[in-house]
Amino acid sequence: MANLGLLSGTKSSKSLTKSAKSLNVNFRIPYYTHWGQSLLVCGSEPVLGSWNVKKGFLLSPVHQDNELIWCGSITVPSGFSCEYTYYVVDDEKNVLRWEMGKKRKLLLPETIKDGEVLLHDLWQTGGDALPFRSAFKNVIFRQSISLNIEKPEGLIRNKLDQEDSILVHFKICCPNVEEGSSVYVIGSTSNLGQWKIQNAFKLSYAGESIWEADCVMQRGDFPIKYKYCKYGKTGNISLETGPNRTLSIDFSNNQRRYIFLSDGMMREMPWRGAGVAIPMFSVRSEADLGVGEFLDLKLLVDWAVESGFHLVQLLPINDTSVHGMWWDSYPYSSLSVFALHPLYMRVQALSQSMPEDIKDVDYEATLATKLAIAKKLFNLEKDLILNSSAFQKFFSENEHWLKPYAAFCFLRDFFETSDHSQWGRFSHYSEDKLQKLISKDSLHYDVIRFHYYLQFHLHSQLSEAAEYARKKGVVLKGDLPIGVDRNSVDTWVYPNLFRMNTSTGAPPDYFDKNGQNWGFPTYNWEEMSKDNYAWWCARLTQMSKYFTAYRIDHILGFFRIWELPDHAMTGLLGKFRPSIPLSQEELEREGIWDFDRLTRPYIRQEDLQEKLGSSWTYIAANFLHEFQKGCYEFNEDCNTEKKIAAKLKSCAMKSMLLESEDKIRRDLFDLLKTVVLIRDREDPKKFYPRFNIEDTPSFKDLDDHSKNVLKRLYYDYYFHRQENLWRENAMKTLPALLNSSDMMACGEDLGLIPSCVHPVMQDLGLIGLRIQRMPSEPGLEFGIPSQYSYMTVCAPSCHDCSTLRAWWEEDEERRRRYFKNVVGSDALPPSQCVPEVTYFVLRQHVESPSMWAIFPLQDLLALKEDYTTRPATEETINDPTNPKHYWRYRVHVTLESLQKDKELKTTIKDLICGSGRSCPQAGQASAATTSEKQQVAGGRESNPVAKPLNAVPQKEAVAVV
Repeated sequence: MANLGLLSGTKSSKSLTKSAKSLNVNFRIPYYTHWGQSLLVCGSEPVLGSWNVKKGFLLSPVHQDNELIWCGSITVPSGFSCEYTYYVVDDEKNVLRWEMGKKRKLLLPETIKDGEVLLHDLWQTGGDALPFRSAFKNVIFRQSISLNIEKPEGLIRNKLDQEDSILVHFKICCPNVEEGSSVYVIGSTSNLGQWKIQNAFKLSYAGESIWEADCVMQRGDFPIKYKYCKYGKTGNISLETGPNRTLSIDFSNNQRRYIFLSDGMMREMPWRGAGVAIPMFSVRSEADLGVGEFLDLKLLVDWAVESGFHLVQLLPINDTSVHGMWWDSYPYSSLSVFALHPLYMRVQALSQSMPEDIKDVDYEATLATKLAIAKKLFNLEKDLILNSSAFQKFFSENEHWLKPYAAFCFLRDFFETSDHSQWGRFSHYSEDKLQKLISKDSLHYDVIRFHYYLQFHLHSQLSEAAEYARKKGVVLKGDLPIGVDRNSVDTWVYPNLFRMNTSTGAPPDYFDKNGQNWGFPTYNWEEMSKDNYAWWCARLTQMSKYFTAYRIDHILGFFRIWELPDHAMTGLLGKFRPSIPLSQEELEREGIWDFDRLTRPYIRQEDLQEKLGSSWTYIAANFLHEFQKGCYEFNEDCNTEKKIAAKLKSCAMKSMLLESEDKIRRDLFDLLKTVVLIRDREDPKKFYPRFNIEDTPSFKDLDDHSKNVLKRLYYDYYFHRQENLWRENAMKTLPALLNSSDMMACGEDLGLIPSCVHPVMQDLGLIGLRIQRMPSEPGLEFGIPSQYSYMTVCAPSCHDCSTLRAWWEEDEERRRRYFKNVVGSDALPPSQCVPEVTYFVLRQHVESPSMWAIFPLQDLLALKEDYTTRPATEETINDPTNPKHYWRYRVHVTLESLQKDKELKTTIKDLICGSGRSCPQAGQASAATTSEKQQVAGGRESNPVAKPLNAVPQKEAVAVV
């Protein structure tokens, strides 16, 4: 029993007197914990800790059949109400995990004077919270919004008039209820219809997808067996899946009982949908000026709906105008994490009275042309637009980022560089300097206002397209880049949030054996935590104005980031941040002491001769010096990758080189990386093992004892010692992101995956990514879509790798292995990715259990030979191994033409709906039925773009869900 004195002094918890009757509230929740863990209830009232988990109410475990039930009882007055949540804690009441979703509500009416209140709860998982994300709530299940609320959530109306009566309050979450349908309880008692739907117990809609009602039972009714079901006016019945639910009660005392059943989610076949992915710049329409535009999304949405897709996924759309050249095509290098890219503006929509002379454009200089047209229109209509109520509303809601962005753009153009360290007195941002820059009295005020004008129109155009998608039942999915350009508005305004002497990247992986260096500064998470990650929250809030879902780019970065020194150009010589380094004391205890030998490049004369050939003497004389007989080290002016690259560019050197500059640079970089340990730049007594330590000549020349010690410490550093640290880091940062908007969140979890990542994503309700050619399971060459978990997005390819066609055609031996092991055929596979191959691969994915199957548009177009005339390699969007890759892929067919291609749309929709995935149009059931009939009849021969692989027996051509 709780101390009753804790209840005093609260509005809803009135002081109890000897004459007042009280209620016992019993918590009950099944949950499996590990050794040393307990369950705790924390809530809004003092008896539950007033949201201080350290003062929360600990529950006790009880074994019941095969379940571990956590129970506990508190005493409260009549009329008690509170909110509460369950937590998993350790012995010190430190939070290890908490349930997701909304806070629970308990409302006890004054009419309940005494007795026992039993709360039968189920742990709310991250997946349970997904229906409340805007992708489902406002788009896919939007028909539920029109339901009328029949009673407030948690309200009890019935009274217990008889001593042996029990009030059971049923509560279930059912987000997908069609108009004209209601939710019922059907079960073993007469009150529940005795399993007859005509007599079932109807629940009332309480809002937010909650259905509930209270039913008076008798002791003789127990134990009760029951299920929830949906029942429509047309007679359609949808009974929940799984075994019957059971409610049993211990009648050892004679108290009145009020049972609150919070039964979680209605058990239905998991909702599964499909989507199409394409960068905004790759879209093509008859109205655009050489690049995809926000208003083109309306055409893309129309095509998606008619093809059976519930989602359209884009790459980042923020302004990347950092360099003023083609390097700015990199969509993950944001100039501003808030501003939209002017590239995607439709200039024809800026004005209803565009002069004829403005319409003659240069299509080869798209951005410059659009800005030139926009400036002419701005000069004509600036006062009309900027004085409008719509603009004033936009400005007031966005001025916190809009003003610094406009000032930055002005200074970038004035100084002809976005490197704000070159801006003299403006290098260091201050509010006073900003106000002077954007002052109405300044000579450049119209330049500042022009950027306001651009962002207003971009906002209006994207908002129009986003609203169109929502009304059509299509989720618009954005992309949250992990980094920002070091020469950006954000690093200028908030330099304290970034570690500007570092660079972000990824360790060696599927994409690049030397690792990747993205060039972004890493984050100062300690500083960001001081205001509860407000910068991140503002980013997500801004994104949610347009998107109902988003992809978290490189979600591993929220656990730990691969951090490189700012003088690095490649990605190998990095370390994880945060991480627990190897200390000098730890290494010395293991007999490792020659730190100078282990941390400097290990360069021997024979290595130079082997690597550099006849050029070795000249290169050694200019870049190295011999510090011991036959042992070399780099000179001070070229002891980093950036210094080497700069020295090689000198004209005097180039004329003397026998090899190409690129070849020499790679060779010198390789020599620079021949270290075993990397010394911490901030603490010289801390060290990090170099990635792939055993590949270095330095390691190979060590004695056996040192090799064994360093090998063991290497595996401990990369695969064991950081797991708890990384989990704690993610559980600080990711919830702040997720709670800052109601968008559905997906995480790009490719690469070297720590073991803590997937459990954290599961706890938080984050949807992972599965690419078949990059399986997360060890020992597999190709992922098995039929074995993917539900909380995933599956895809045959993505923007960071070659398309399905290019991948199929680039490696003959791999193609044969795929045909044998995945397709199940010993026949010789076709050398080209013919439509039958594409169809097989796509069918595998749509039939997978994954919540989402999202396909790059290029892979969908490969279903038809008409769209495969272009070389497959030209369809690749990004090459992750090239930091200066030109992002310029354009779909070679317009959206208008795709819209007219009924054959392709029919094939795709037949694939999606035939797999049981949801389609955003009425009549999908008949489409699925038609698909099934075609399969039974031998399948799809009438459609030339939708044939099964001839070499595969029919029973093997169908993936198992």
